[in-house]
Amino acid sequence: MLSKALPIRFILLGAFLLAGLLPTLLITGMAFYEARSALKTEIKRDMTTRAIATADEVDRMMFERLQNVASWSQLEIMQEIRIDDVDKRLSKFLSDLKQSYRDIYVELYVVNNEGLIVASSNIQHIGQRQAPIPAWQKARLPQTQISLGAIAHDQLPILATIYSTSTEAPVGQLVAVFDWLQIQHVLESAVTGRSAAALYDDQHQLLSSTSRWHAIHLAKKLSSHAKTNGYQNFAGFDWRVDILQNRAQAMTPVRQMAFIFLALLLVTVALATLIAVPVARAITRPIAKLTDFALGFMRAPSNMAPPRGGPAEIDAMSHAFARMIEDLERSKENLTRAAKLAVVGEMAAAMSHEVRTPLGILRSSAQVLLREPTLSEEGREVCGFIISETERLNKLVSTLIDSARPRLPNFTPVDLSQLCAQSASMLRMQAEKKHIVLETQLDASLIATCDPEQMTQVLLNLLLNAIQVLPDGGHIVLGSNKVDEHACITVSDNGPGIPEEHREQVFDPFFTKRSGGIGLGLSVVRQIVQAHHGSIRAGTSALGGAEFRILLPLSGVEN
Repeated sequence: MLSKALPIRFILLGAFLLAGLLPTLLITGMAFYEARSALKTEIKRDMTTRAIATADEVDRMMFERLQNVASWSQLEIMQEIRIDDVDKRLSKFLSDLKQSYRDIYVELYVVNNEGLIVASSNIQHIGQRQAPIPAWQKARLPQTQISLGAIAHDQLPILATIYSTSTEAPVGQLVAVFDWLQIQHVLESAVTGRSAAALYDDQHQLLSSTSRWHAIHLAKKLSSHAKTNGYQNFAGFDWRVDILQNRAQAMTPVRQMAFIFLALLLVTVALATLIAVPVARAITRPIAKLTDFALGFMRAPSNMAPPRGGPAEIDAMSHAFARMIEDLERSKENLTRAAKLAVVGEMAAAMSHEVRTPLGILRSSAQVLLREPTLSEEGREVCGFIISETERLNKLVSTLIDSARPRLPNFTPVDLSQLCAQSASMLRMQAEKKHIVLETQLDASLIATCDPEQMTQVLLNLLLNAIQVLPDGGHIVLGSNKVDEHACITVSDNGPGIPEEHREQVFDPFFTKRSGGIGLGLSVVRQIVQAHHGSIRAGTSALGGAEFRILLPLSGVEN
């Protein structure tokens, strides 16, 4: 079963919304994609820049620490290790160094070759035995080689060998315990709340990280890294700085922009709906009215005109519908007329044989009687009546036959003004007998394609009717002019006129209000005019009487 078709207002609304929203969706999608890509690229670039800057800062800080230890180990005061720092000058020197560098070093101390701490910034550790610290990383500086111990409890031991100035033999080690939290501070300063950083050694072991590192590391993330390349004469340890950023948090501006676009889209939908609804109503309301009129007209035909208004196309459709109604009414009249003419045709077919034969016998008999010399005057008068009445009846039969089986017109170009003038000349004598003024108001030249004989019959019939209807002293005007693309012929008089209710009936067969008329003349006139693709209307003239108005196309149809 076919689904029910959507109303036109819904189709228009959908089309309007689609036309308004589709470009918006495409532009929004492209803008969102471009903004997301641009933001992602910018974030990656920023992370890379921060990773490089952090790696350089780590290299700088480590170089400074190594440089400190290397230079301190070569100071003259370090030779106090040979006498176990008896006067404690070395311990005071180490304590002053720690104070000057504040929180950078946890402790500075010196260990002799036997593993005893002979001097320290922390006097409580002096004299304690220090287990050998295995080297974790080594670095070569121009002055000496520096070793790093393993990181434990956020402390990084930095070791430098102390050599005797006299024998150049090693006499002990200077140990600087670096506060490893300083490296974490460097990492923390490189990140924001949406990102995290970590430092890895050359074996991919985690050395330090910020507080959010592990949480972001397990989530969807954006990442960037940079290698430590050393600082000045220091080659570095080939460590790596990684910076991670939570993808969802990084894309927060894009999501905010998406929400803004969504809000704009909803506003666009609302505005498009507000605009589309009245537009759809403006289009569908005239259609609905026209539909209701058509349904009502089919149930109960009336003389009301179809509703007008709305867009030009709808108004044109209403106009076409009105013309269709007129054509239907005309077709209905033609069908009725055709039915009546069919009856006339049957009557004419029967009368043409049954009536004309006895009429001919009667006429011949009357003519024979008139030749009798002994016929009285009264008999001659009766024979004259018989001959005139048989002629009248024969003409009636001919008229019936003509109206039932009209001859097709033979189209030729004709000057209608000249044809009208000739027709008026034919009947001017009859008009003058009744003292009727027969006036012509004709265009100089009005060429139309028609059958001149049939059009002459039309004009004579209309003029004869006017002469017969008018009393003595009447006035008839025969006019011709051009109206739009039609030739217009009018026959007007100052007679009693035609009542409005009879103006259509006067063209029906056998309809007449005139004494002695048979009601077929105007029916034949209308047949001839319609055969010429024209129209004829009865109305009221400017003279106060009847007016017959004929419209013929200037470009007729030829055989």
